[in-house]
Amino acid sequence: MVDILVRNVDDELAARLKDRARAQGTSLNEVAREALQAFARPSQAEFLEIADRIASMGPRFPGSSVDLIREDRDNDEPYR
Repeated sequence: MVDILVRNVDDELAARLKDRARAQGTSLNEVAREALQAFARPSQAEFLEIADRIASMGPRFPGSSVDLIREDRDNDEPYR
Protein backbone atom coordinates (compact mmCIF):
# COMPACT_ATOMS: atom_id res chain seq x y z
CA MET A 1 0.00 0.00 0.00
CA VAL A 2 1.01 3.58 -0.59
CA ASP A 3 0.67 6.41 1.89
CA ILE A 4 -0.63 9.70 0.49
CA LEU A 5 -0.23 12.98 2.34
CA VAL A 6 -2.67 15.73 1.42
CA ARG A 7 -1.55 19.20 2.45
CA ASN A 8 -3.48 22.44 2.81
CA VAL A 9 -6.92 20.87 3.27
CA ASP A 10 -9.52 23.57 3.87
CA ASP A 11 -10.68 23.72 7.51
CA GLU A 12 -14.35 23.47 6.47
CA LEU A 13 -13.69 20.38 4.35
CA ALA A 14 -11.71 18.74 7.15
CA ALA A 15 -14.55 19.44 9.59
CA ARG A 16 -17.12 17.92 7.22
CA LEU A 17 -14.98 14.82 6.76
CA LYS A 18 -14.50 14.46 10.51
CA ASP A 19 -18.25 14.87 11.07
CA ARG A 20 -18.98 12.21 8.47
CA ALA A 21 -16.45 9.84 10.04
CA ARG A 22 -17.96 10.38 13.48
CA ALA A 23 -21.49 9.80 12.12
CA GLN A 24 -20.38 6.55 10.43
CA GLY A 25 -18.44 5.41 13.48
CA THR A 26 -15.22 5.18 11.47
CA SER A 27 -11.97 7.06 11.10
CA LEU A 28 -11.21 10.17 9.10
CA ASN A 29 -8.66 8.08 7.23
CA GLU A 30 -11.35 5.60 6.16
CA VAL A 31 -13.71 8.36 5.01
CA ALA A 32 -10.92 9.99 2.99
CA ARG A 33 -9.97 6.62 1.45
CA GLU A 34 -13.61 5.98 0.44
CA ALA A 35 -13.80 9.46 -1.12
CA LEU A 36 -10.66 8.80 -3.15
CA GLN A 37 -11.98 5.41 -4.27
CA ALA A 38 -15.26 6.99 -5.40
CA PHE A 39 -13.39 9.70 -7.29
CA ALA A 40 -11.07 7.23 -9.04
CA ARG A 41 -13.78 4.83 -10.23
CA PRO A 42 -13.79 4.22 -13.97
CA SER A 43 -16.03 6.50 -15.99
CA GLN A 44 -19.04 5.03 -17.78
CA ALA A 45 -17.09 5.05 -21.05
CA GLU A 46 -14.15 3.25 -19.42
CA PHE A 47 -16.51 0.73 -17.82
CA LEU A 48 -18.19 0.00 -21.16
CA GLU A 49 -14.79 -0.43 -22.80
CA ILE A 50 -13.79 -2.94 -20.11
CA ALA A 51 -17.11 -4.78 -20.50
CA ASP A 52 -16.64 -4.99 -24.28
CA ARG A 53 -13.11 -6.31 -23.84
CA ILE A 54 -14.34 -9.00 -21.43
CA ALA A 55 -17.24 -9.92 -23.72
CA SER A 56 -14.86 -10.36 -26.65
CA MET A 57 -12.89 -12.98 -24.69
CA GLY A 58 -15.71 -15.52 -24.67
CA PRO A 59 -17.67 -17.30 -27.35
CA ARG A 60 -20.56 -15.53 -29.01
CA PHE A 61 -23.94 -17.23 -29.05
CA PRO A 62 -26.46 -16.53 -31.77
CA GLY A 63 -29.82 -15.29 -30.56
CA SER A 64 -30.92 -14.30 -27.11
CA SER A 65 -29.87 -15.87 -23.84
CA VAL A 66 -33.54 -15.65 -22.85
CA ASP A 67 -34.38 -18.11 -25.62
CA LEU A 68 -31.68 -20.52 -24.42
CA ILE A 69 -32.90 -20.36 -20.82
CA ARG A 70 -36.52 -20.87 -21.89
CA GLU A 71 -35.52 -23.87 -24.02
CA ASP A 72 -33.64 -25.40 -21.09
CA ARG A 73 -36.53 -24.83 -18.67
CA ASP A 74 -39.09 -26.26 -21.08
CA ASN A 75 -37.01 -29.38 -21.64
CA ASP A 76 -38.66 -32.44 -20.06
CA GLU A 77 -35.42 -34.42 -19.81
CA PRO A 78 -34.14 -35.13 -16.30
CA TYR A 79 -31.14 -33.11 -15.19
CA ARG A 80 -27.92 -34.42 -16.61
